[in-house]
Amino acid sequence: MRIVYHLGAHCTDEERLLRCLLKNRGLLAEEGIIVPGPAKYRTLLRDTAMTLKGQPAPPETQAMVLEQIISETDVDRLILSWDNFLGYAQGAVRRGIYSSGAERMAAFCKIFPNAETEFFIAIRNPATFVPAVFQKQHGRAYEEFMDGVEVETLRWSTLIEALRTINPDVAITVWCDEDTPLLWPEVLQAVSGHSDDITLVDTDDLLASIMTADGMQRMASYMATHPPQNAGQRRRVVSAFLDKFAQADQIDVTIEMDGWSEELVARMTDAYDQDVARIIAMDGVSFLSP
Repeated sequence: MRIVYHLGAHCTDEERLLRCLLKNRGLLAEEGIIVPGPAKYRTLLRDTAMTLKGQPAPPETQAMVLEQIISETDVDRLILSWDNFLGYAQGAVRRGIYSSGAERMAAFCKIFPNAETEFFIAIRNPATFVPAVFQKQHGRAYEEFMDGVEVETLRWSTLIEALRTINPDVAITVWCDEDTPLLWPEVLQAVSGHSDDITLVDTDDLLASIMTADGMQRMASYMATHPPQNAGQRRRVVSAFLDKFAQADQIDVTIEMDGWSEELVARMTDAYDQDVARIIAMDGVSFLSP
């Protein structure tokens, strides 16, 4: 059995991927791909990992946990999704981006120590990630939230490298949240692992959230008469319709943080671009890009 951990991150997916896969759970189950409801495993996995204290789960514990998560017997791929796997929003940038995330995932992996495992994660420009995750947490002033971390030092590559180092046998797939509208079918298939014989339903929710209804209708009509022959063609079509029909208030991110200047945001964005290039070059990391 292969276990897939979709790690979020916070303020990227907002559980849209899980909702889509749950809508298609019947189709996916035909290929041994099981998508349990999150209530069945999130608290269970957290509590089990804490109880194990870093030790591999004995067979009886593994069987007990698996029995509570799934009822199916024919399971090739089990998909688990939670944006708190790496840590909670209030500590997302303490000592770096999810500084304890790699250790946390090692603890989760000890629940099923013999399973083949994969990690999937979307990353986001820290210039927009920090304001978004700061708004997601409650009760802390900005200075307390940052806990002495200089915002310009935040790098996703530090997290990805730690995930690789501490979990060396786990394959990691990464993509930029900013590219998700263009990559959505590829992201869904990469996480689910479904074959080309399956066509998922309700996969346009993401585009519908950022494109006008008229634009969605026109794009659907165009694709019906000019079916894309490959992923690259589809991305070009989607990009063209987004250019014309995107809802500006949904794609134009306004960054408002006290003390942040336009120059700071520009420097952080440049650093993010360099960081993405660093992640792409990492061994053992698959990167989805348009």
